[in-house]
Amino acid sequence: MPEPIVAFNRVKIAPFDRYRTLDAVRGIAESGRDDIALYTGNDDNIVNDLVSAFPVTVGGERKVRTFDGGLLGQWAVWTRTAVELLARCKAARAAPAVDALLLRAGSELTDANAAIFDAAHAFAGCIPGIHEILRRQGLLAGVWCLDTAERLSPGQPAEIDRVCRSYPALADDEFVRGHLESWMRP
Repeated sequence: MPEPIVAFNRVKIAPFDRYRTLDAVRGIAESGRDDIALYTGNDDNIVNDLVSAFPVTVGGERKVRTFDGGLLGQWAVWTRTAVELLARCKAARAAPAVDALLLRAGSELTDANAAIFDAAHAFAGCIPGIHEILRRQGLLAGVWCLDTAERLSPGQPAEIDRVCRSYPALADDEFVRGHLESWMRP
């Protein structure tokens, strides 16, 4: 007889605030629902969310919750690297200590996200920033949005240039280049 399929409910937690993230994790644990998978959406704290164990006390019993993954805008670009980073985070969470290089990568990713998502302009250039990375990789022909008023913010292209130069290990440009022709074939 085949094993039953267990359906998990998923919750994305993305308040961009550590205190509220902790409140949400604790609230879900206190609900008694162990079938809820937690996903971070905190683009400003991805690595910390993914490597952290969140201890909570529910009904006098100590439990630990962790994030199972991320539903992140950042992972719309540099996806291969994001998958590798997620694997590193899960391995680190199981280890006795987190590697300082992984935490450094988290800071680099936060800086890159600020440029791509346009944090300096209240995220006004978020979608165009994602499109710009995809355009540079050859995956999009241009930086067009359904709302024609939505475009890269002043200074955002220079910030994207800066983070691309500063953190080449975050990009998956070589991987994309190696597959672009087959992916773009009609």
